[in-house]
Amino acid sequence: MKKRVLAMLMVAIMVGTFMMGCATDEKKSEVEYTIGISQFAEHGSLDNCREGFIQGLAEEGIVEGENLKIEVKNAAADMGTAAQIAQNFVSDKVDLICAIATPSAQTAFNATMDMSEPIPVIYTAITDPVVAELANKSAEAPGEVTGTSDKIPAAEQLAMIREILPEAKTVGIIYTTSEANSVSAIEEYKEKVKEYGFTLEVVGITNVSEISLAVEALLGRVDCLTNLTDNTVVSSLPAILEKANEKNIPVFGSEIEQVKMGCLAAEGIDYLELGKQTGRMAAKVLKGEKKASEIPFETIEESNLYINKQVAEKLNISLIESFISKARETFDSVSE
Repeated sequence: MKKRVLAMLMVAIMVGTFMMGCATDEKKSEVEYTIGISQFAEHGSLDNCREGFIQGLAEEGIVEGENLKIEVKNAAADMGTAAQIAQNFVSDKVDLICAIATPSAQTAFNATMDMSEPIPVIYTAITDPVVAELANKSAEAPGEVTGTSDKIPAAEQLAMIREILPEAKTVGIIYTTSEANSVSAIEEYKEKVKEYGFTLEVVGITNVSEISLAVEALLGRVDCLTNLTDNTVVSSLPAILEKANEKNIPVFGSEIEQVKMGCLAAEGIDYLELGKQTGRMAAKVLKGEKKASEIPFETIEESNLYINKQVAEKLNISLIESFISKARETFDSVSE
């Protein structure tokens, strides 16, 4: 009898151990995703895109630290570095690459397009995916690539500048000639400035070292400067603001973070929401619901007004209350 009881106990222990092993194996086999995030430069709007992207994934049940591993690399506004980051992600065999800003998207797609099973690339903060050759004119993808556009609302920006500076005649823009997003935006500004009674002065640069001379060249010829979402230029915004403030020339931003830093105002999109939208698209691809090539790129249509009242005061610019009331957010200081 004792032997029989002992045998039954041994069987129970073995069954329990087997079941625990199955549960452990099941836990180990839980889907885990690895995403490589290639961010072209370090500045507020791109940082917001990255944070929004991670939040968008979490909304769809893909959570960092639970079933998601993320590798974040920053190219420091260097195309060569962006290309190396993309190649490293390919070597690491990540499940998906999130590319933030046009140069990172282009290099990521170039690194993956000839693979037998291409790693999907989901981009964000791309002004014009067609010009960047990440989509064709019908918005169809040339491969396993899609994402979101941060197309500048140029008409709304010019209308805002005209309302704040009713006597202004000339708007200046500095842009990077190698950034497809900036080239596209410049063309749109050229088309629209006359509608708002402005002339446009532009200076193209090839790298950060040329920005100082470009600013000095423009400040004597314009009534204000306006920024694009140009990564090279925005990464040097403090230096631009310093020179413009010395001449009492207003600088307009293209999104909220630039206004926080000291631009007078901006009519721009919410980059955190843009990132979330991108994260939700990436989740569909990771879950196998759709291929990247089956999802058309998306654009946030609505823009918002942001105003820095401290900057307006320093520039002796009076803003009427009815205009201020239109702003989604106003700021009473400049962030460091």
